[in-house]
Amino acid sequence: MNANLNQQKGLTFISLVFILAILGFFVLLALKIGPIYLDHYRVVNAIKALETTPDIQKKSAEEIRSILGKRFDMNYVSTLDVKDIKITQRGSYLKVQAAYEVVQQVIGNASVLVTFDDTIEVGEDR
Repeated sequence: MNANLNQQKGLTFISLVFILAILGFFVLLALKIGPIYLDHYRVVNAIKALETTPDIQKKSAEEIRSILGKRFDMNYVSTLDVKDIKITQRGSYLKVQAAYEVVQQVIGNASVLVTFDDTIEVGEDR
């Protein structure tokens, strides 16, 4: 009987189901969080593109929001509204800050909270 136990190898059905459940949870988590980070990548690109916009320091806050709004629409950004972007201007200095949170429901009442804070500064601070 002891020799028979030494020959048994492999996973039981219960351990296989347990491993598949854990793997399935992490796949679900990646499918829920992945689009959030894709959207964030688009937000970062839109904000960084402001640095290369000619005479961006001379534009008003509403013009800057309009430029960002067009880029957000073009890139299908859905997690951030241009009204939530903080714009600070002093002379030739411009600071654009996008600080926002995204809450994504995973399963039932379990959710994931992801926070982002991106800033660009252009010009000279006096």
